[in-house]
Amino acid sequence: MKRIALFLLLVLASPAAFAQQWASVWTGSAQGPYPIGNPTAQPELKFAFPSPGQGANDQTFRLIVKPDAWGQQMRIRLSNAFGTKPVTFDSAFVGLQESGSAIVAGTNKPIQFQGKSSVTVAPGASIVSDPVALPFVKPGDPVHDQLLKGRKLAVSFHVAGESGPMTWHAKALQTSYVSPPGSGARSQYESEGAFPFSTASWYFLDAVDMQLPKPAKVIVTFGDSITDGTGTTINGDDRWPDVLSRRLHAVYGDDFVVVNQGIGGNQVAGPDDYAAKPIPGGASALSRLDRDIVSLPGVATVIWLEGINDFGAADATAETVSEGFKKGVAYLRQKIPGVKIYGATLTSALNSTPSHGRPEVEAKRKALNDFIRTSKTFDGVIDFDGVTLDSATGEVKAVYQPNSSVGGPGDKLHPNRAGYAAMAGAIDLKMITGR
Repeated sequence: MKRIALFLLLVLASPAAFAQQWASVWTGSAQGPYPIGNPTAQPELKFAFPSPGQGANDQTFRLIVKPDAWGQQMRIRLSNAFGTKPVTFDSAFVGLQESGSAIVAGTNKPIQFQGKSSVTVAPGASIVSDPVALPFVKPGDPVHDQLLKGRKLAVSFHVAGESGPMTWHAKALQTSYVSPPGSGARSQYESEGAFPFSTASWYFLDAVDMQLPKPAKVIVTFGDSITDGTGTTINGDDRWPDVLSRRLHAVYGDDFVVVNQGIGGNQVAGPDDYAAKPIPGGASALSRLDRDIVSLPGVATVIWLEGINDFGAADATAETVSEGFKKGVAYLRQKIPGVKIYGATLTSALNSTPSHGRPEVEAKRKALNDFIRTSKTFDGVIDFDGVTLDSATGEVKAVYQPNSSVGGPGDKLHPNRAGYAAMAGAIDLKMITGR
């Protein structure tokens, strides 16, 4: 018996027993106060949120998110980054989505914060929950692992009283659900009846972490609407980071995890003072490096695609954006030793929207792409421009133009589902993984 006990002790003390690590497996960048933003196919929300200034009022959110990898323990981060008053969250739960706002019976588990079911988050702050066990996750069971691929979590929480301005991510391209104002805490309900309102955005929730069975490297895709997924399918998970994720998992299993920190309308260097005058594109990329990259556990790689909004919306110079990239890359390397950062060339916006489709913008785009390709600022270059450009017209290829979200011909700025697939397919997996 003593030998058996000693053997068990050695097994438990072995490196493999401590190999698990926390890694971010889903993110939705906190971009500003609702309703300032660029949502896609947003339902009418005047019944769910009658007053933006009042925000949520004694009601429950059920947000649907897709983890990029699964572990037996998870935790969430709730953000009040753009709030003006403390927000009290309680009755937080997480379960496996069945369909719509319904949860698979028996999977809905309570979430606590420092051992309590309620937490108040100050304006500008965020809170990470305690770990919660997910008994329906069974690492090491190949059949079970396959069945979980592509499944989504339903993260529910109640806002006690009035929240004031709500921190949100406008362009989820994912349907989530909200209970009526004044309806109280409904997170514990597994059925869909408590959540009559739908939304195409995420609120307050900006990160989900999993304790993975073995260490994984987190790849952060960082940028604007073309990373956020404008123009691709709703609820289809067809953004280029999604397709990249599937390619990586097919080759490397769960050794790499992809999270998306794109914001529709975002700029590298501007605006100068977002707090005083919020714009739909959110605060500058440079100002959100800590919250959206540095603070995430497990980050090993960043893919940065951005700049077209600096030119189209703000008339910035190519030099301003280039210097912004240099500053941001240097900061990330200082904060995350050993991080690999890849620059992605900007896709064409020629003849698109009145602001972005101008010849002046095209000239700046080409100059910035030259910088990305030749400056050696980055650890490598991903040529999205090369795979999407129609050299005869200077526009995005015609087959990548029709809008996959809401139909129609598209705007010649945002690629569609096929365009995003081509972009993800152009990424050299060996380059970004080192394998």
